[in-house]
Amino acid sequence: MNWGWIGSNAGLIGTRVLEHVGLSVPPIILGFLLSIPLGYAASRSKAARSVLLTLGNIAYTIPSLALLVLVPIIVGASILNPANVVIGLTVYAVALMVRASADAFSSVPRDVAGSATAVGFSPAQRFIAVELPLAGPVLLAGVRVVSVSTVSLVSVGALIGVDNLGSFFLDAFQRSFFTEAMVGIVAVLFVAAVFDVIITTVGRVLMPWNRRPSASRRTSRVLTA
Repeated sequence: MNWGWIGSNAGLIGTRVLEHVGLSVPPIILGFLLSIPLGYAASRSKAARSVLLTLGNIAYTIPSLALLVLVPIIVGASILNPANVVIGLTVYAVALMVRASADAFSSVPRDVAGSATAVGFSPAQRFIAVELPLAGPVLLAGVRVVSVSTVSLVSVGALIGVDNLGSFFLDAFQRSFFTEAMVGIVAVLFVAAVFDVIITTVGRVLMPWNRRPSASRRTSRVLTA
């Protein structure tokens, strides 16, 4: 490891991290939002589930480099436009998340949804107040998977000239410079870990009913049993 190179290029490393984060966040958010109606539809119909999950599987098998080359042709953007990476990774995020979303809404007990309808909830009220919160834990697990996948796939954008941490891998290969490759790997793992902590924390705040009892509470229950 060339520690001197790392110290003298700390600013560049920080810039690449921010670029990587900027390309990772939109696909994760968009993938989550777009998958909600698709997953809900898939949970309500076997035919819709079969079609949507099949399309998701097909979309996810498209080679990432090929997709990033096709996107600017389809949308008419410059090949160096970072939006191409965002669009391409959003496709992958939806492809992954739609199955998790479908499973999440399928896990909501039918009798609970039926009870909400019986007490006068409209379909929209039932979805927002009952089904979405109960589906939350499974949705959270799906978002965590999408987050790790997206942070990893962003690196491919360097191959079409969009700067991010993947640029270190490309440069390391061209120069046979091991240090850059290691910096890129460690930084990608760091970003993925931070994203996972943030998503988990947000999930715990928004879904307090899903928190596991603390060790002290479990111990007190055992002692008082």
